[in-house]
Amino acid sequence: MAARPTTPASPKNHKIKAPQQGQPVYGCEHIQRLFNQDQATTNTSIQHYKAILRCVFDTNPIISQTAKSLDGQIITSLTPTYLCLQCPSTLTDDDRQKHGSKKSHRFYVDSRDGALYCQMCDDIVWDPTFEDLRLRKLGTASFFTSRKRKHEELFSSADPLRDNPTYISANTTAVSCKANGLRGIYNAGATCYQNVVLQSFLHNPILRNFYLSDGHQSSSCETPHCLSCAMDDMFQDFYVQENTNGYTAANILSGFWISEKKAFENLVTTKEQDAHEFFQFLAEELHERNGDGKKPETGSEHSCNCIIHQIYYGKLQSTTTCQNCQGVTNQVQSFLDLSLPLENLGHKKGKKAPRPPKLTLQECLDEEYIKSDKCEYRCNNCSSMQQARRQTSIKRLPNVLSIQLKRFEYKQGRHERAAKIDTPVQFPLELNMLPYTSRAKGQDVRESFELARSCVYDLISVVVHVGEMDTGHYVSYCRVGDQVSSVFSPWRRRRERLTGGGGVGVCAKWFAFNDHKVELAQKSDVLNSRAYLLFYIVRSLS
Repeated sequence: MAARPTTPASPKNHKIKAPQQGQPVYGCEHIQRLFNQDQATTNTSIQHYKAILRCVFDTNPIISQTAKSLDGQIITSLTPTYLCLQCPSTLTDDDRQKHGSKKSHRFYVDSRDGALYCQMCDDIVWDPTFEDLRLRKLGTASFFTSRKRKHEELFSSADPLRDNPTYISANTTAVSCKANGLRGIYNAGATCYQNVVLQSFLHNPILRNFYLSDGHQSSSCETPHCLSCAMDDMFQDFYVQENTNGYTAANILSGFWISEKKAFENLVTTKEQDAHEFFQFLAEELHERNGDGKKPETGSEHSCNCIIHQIYYGKLQSTTTCQNCQGVTNQVQSFLDLSLPLENLGHKKGKKAPRPPKLTLQECLDEEYIKSDKCEYRCNNCSSMQQARRQTSIKRLPNVLSIQLKRFEYKQGRHERAAKIDTPVQFPLELNMLPYTSRAKGQDVRESFELARSCVYDLISVVVHVGEMDTGHYVSYCRVGDQVSSVFSPWRRRRERLTGGGGVGVCAKWFAFNDHKVELAQKSDVLNSRAYLLFYIVRSLS
């Protein structure tokens, strides 16, 4: 009978748990070689890792991660950055490989949770020595074991998942896996159109961090039935309270029902309404409660520094060229979302194809923001009505791009009627908006790396309307990713790659929200849905 394998000797002069038979001491063979070079290298690596953990866990940024690119530019991103274990460099995911090739540095630490990444393994590695330090820092805010508040005391000893590393929180505070924002919202009577919009707000990481960092001072707010106070309460219940039951959005409903906004008075009924209109209503209401108090004017270039404008608002530029004198007129206006018609474009493709038309999101965007239309306008140079061509482009992109696919068409005629357009529209997980911007016109975009980088978006939420127009139902999909690492451990990334699960980001998962029901969803479920509203978040914040 062959002898049982023995455990390699552990590194000397630093405290780790006694090795167990048959279990490796090192996260990978590359870590083993690093530790076995000499004692000075080992101790230096340990000290560097401790310093990085202090940087990760002793600071709690309001938004995003900050790194310096290889050309010295400061980059702020919602995706994790990587702190080099072998030099004081903080790098983006794109620059990490270049840095490793240039400096021969192979080990990095994830800025969100302190997990160790080995570039040669191309994966997060679980090393007992480093992991012991990470858990000490995470649980006690110290690397010493003499503190009374040890990490094990944070979890109930009766919990069978207590020793499972996938159960341990990767947030900067030790919260249970229940306080992660994964809760449904009860339907209070044909309110599913509100629930899906609320879920998209709850899983917007910028808005979440605003409310969880006391961005709206509810304690000092004197506005009766304030919807921003109601949103603050909801974020606290979703991300602080350890509760997985459905949520009753009573404060949201009461604030909504007594609203004096005449433009949205048709929403205040017991019938199913439009989720897009409720999104516009809620965004305007939160702007007024957190901004300058002025109502955004349709077609104007309204500017405000409130959180809603910082997240959702962008600017459109309409360029009109007179065909007589070639004079050019530019007009700029703010936008909350982009509305893309489907009916006419579907008819154009339907004439060319024997099957029902199937559109892509890029085709819809091309139709609106690349192609130009004929029009008539009064030219200032010609002092008369002239034939002209008008093209609309995006002058400034928002941090969260909201897109409405216009599936509900109201047709005027002898009898006014409404119809739902079920044309399938393919949309990507990653969207490059550079071709539709004003800055991209007339320049070689291939040579503008930073410009292109600032226009890349990742899908975070999808709102879907199923069924008939008047009797249908709204459901939504939301990406729960890097910001909810307490549910899905980064060490499962390799398995996610092999099984095809997950989404954008190391820990990203998609969930389906159907009122109070919440279920894990596959990417194929999301991408094959008949989307009505799409929410994309920019990968690199400006």
